[in-house]
Amino acid sequence: MEWRASHILVKDRALAQELVKRCKQGGNFESLAREHSTCPSKSSGGDLGWFGPGKMVAAFESACKGLGVGSISDVVQTQFGYHIIKLTGRR
Repeated sequence: MEWRASHILVKDRALAQELVKRCKQGGNFESLAREHSTCPSKSSGGDLGWFGPGKMVAAFESACKGLGVGSISDVVQTQFGYHIIKLTGRR
């Protein structure tokens, strides 16, 4: 199984929670990623491309496994900060 996902990475939990809320209320995920994310992927709207098992940290991969394509996660904490993940593909 492989997944394709985009994410928004921030250092502040409160900001992450606000961004989840905005995304789930119809905000443009890619625009919010470009504006707020601290990850270099922000230049591509947060797109991380395709990845397989073991390529991402466990909490991130676990969140992807539990999402349907097109769904947006709640806040996922890793050692890198707080992620909002949008699953964009599964194969």
